[in-house]
Amino acid sequence: MSTPKEWYYEKLAGEVCRALEKNNIKGIYVKTGKEACNLALSLIPKGCTIGLGGSTTLREIGVLQALREKGIHDGDYTLIDQYEKGISLEENMERRRKSLLSDVLLTSTNAITLKGQLVNIDGTGNRVAALLFGPKKVIVVTGMNKVVRDVEEGIRRIKERAAPMNCNRLDYKTPCASTGLCDDDNCLYPERICNLTGIIEVQPIKDRMTVILVGEDLGF
Repeated sequence: MSTPKEWYYEKLAGEVCRALEKNNIKGIYVKTGKEACNLALSLIPKGCTIGLGGSTTLREIGVLQALREKGIHDGDYTLIDQYEKGISLEENMERRRKSLLSDVLLTSTNAITLKGQLVNIDGTGNRVAALLFGPKKVIVVTGMNKVVRDVEEGIRRIKERAAPMNCNRLDYKTPCASTGLCDDDNCLYPERICNLTGIIEVQPIKDRMTVILVGEDLGF
């Protein structure tokens, strides 16, 4: 028997998946991060190149580590891993650029609305850019904790919840990293991460984007 939270997430996911389908985006609901990891891996064709968008969610469900291990040991695909330890900043940025032309982008989203809109804000813009255009296939994995009513609530969620935790995680010297509260007027370059906003209302390319909704609280 499901818990009230499991019941709620399943019902909510049904609404979001129906909205995504109207927006030419495939939505799939799974209950656990493990299921999401296995599903994401199954959607990646052999022989392709895989780009990454910055995501704590991918780490939490284990798919990033699985991609690294499978790419090295099985040789089924090429992973463009800008998060590899020890690479220079120049190499990191070059790999981000290469990800824009990858066969598959694997990432998460900052927020997803009840109307099936994806809302994201980036520091450098590589993830937002790749979500909008470039990679032939896009796989988005997101926890149900990121579902919001509308775009405005999504932007508030990013700036007031996700950004403070991310800045704290990265040890950035932004106002929110120390207070936990967004101070947009006094949050300045170069450590500001709320720089570039992308909103996907409809995916114009058929079969390009799949969103995996997970019945867990994942990421920020």
